[in-house]
Amino acid sequence: MIIEKEFYERILRKKKELDNLRPLPKIALEKLRNQFAIELAYNSNAIEGNTLTLKETKLVIEEGITIKGKPMREHFEAINHQKAFVLLENIVKKKTDITEHMIKDMHKIILTWIDDEYAGRYRNVNVSILGAIRSPPRFEKVSKRMEEFINEIKTNPEKLNVIELAGLIHYRLAEIHPFIDGNGRTARLTMNLFLMSHGYPITLILKVDRKKYYDRLKRSDQGDMKPFIDFIGMNVERSLDLYLDVFKGGPEYVSLTEAAKGTPYSQEYLSLLARKGRIEAIKLGRNWVIKKEAIKKYIKSKKK
Repeated sequence: MIIEKEFYERILRKKKELDNLRPLPKIALEKLRNQFAIELAYNSNAIEGNTLTLKETKLVIEEGITIKGKPMREHFEAINHQKAFVLLENIVKKKTDITEHMIKDMHKIILTWIDDEYAGRYRNVNVSILGAIRSPPRFEKVSKRMEEFINEIKTNPEKLNVIELAGLIHYRLAEIHPFIDGNGRTARLTMNLFLMSHGYPITLILKVDRKKYYDRLKRSDQGDMKPFIDFIGMNVERSLDLYLDVFKGGPEYVSLTEAAKGTPYSQEYLSLLARKGRIEAIKLGRNWVIKKEAIKKYIKSKKK
């Protein structure tokens, strides 16, 4: 197992808690789904350099408003991402395996009106990625590598669990880099397609974690997948926590500074535990928040 057993079991426990609450209230679920879909479009595009704010992204997608001073490409990126996500949801409902055709269809939507010539088509030129340790395969090999990639998902020869396989799916697509443009967005959507097909909520990779995200991908290029798998696991857990907070309720989240009061730990140490995924905290924007019961649980586990 790549991901730590205790961490994975914690994720499974939270997923089971969420599953036990189903069927979830439709109106609240739809509201949360819309919020996550907008945040997914905003963060995924922002990672690639889109300058629309979260509020502007919401206005473009929901109201069709044109933001003064922002390039039309950025508007299309927001609109297209939302359309690709709708396609993803429709695929999830059909409960079918991931195919090359599905990935190409999502990519085609992502690049519509941006680069129609290459939308939904594998690249026919060689590319290099700035800062990457290894170059993507030559364009002549892309089709074969994608065929092998799909087979790897289906057969899962290394017997990876869902979180590990989701991370591998993302990494493989980034590594193969099958398209001229839009590879990162396609990889994050395909990862979500896999996770949502297995009953997990929408998983976001936040813009504020962009540096960490690319660093973990680079370490995967060096042969160490664990940091990236852990990073994906933490983001999956974040979504589960947010869903449970909406539908299960319970104590409120507080800042790490507030949570540290009356405990043996400083805010800095709690932040370190949170970044390493060793304590049940979540990131809202740039800040970590936690429930005081999570600290009590951590203290109890250390005493054992």
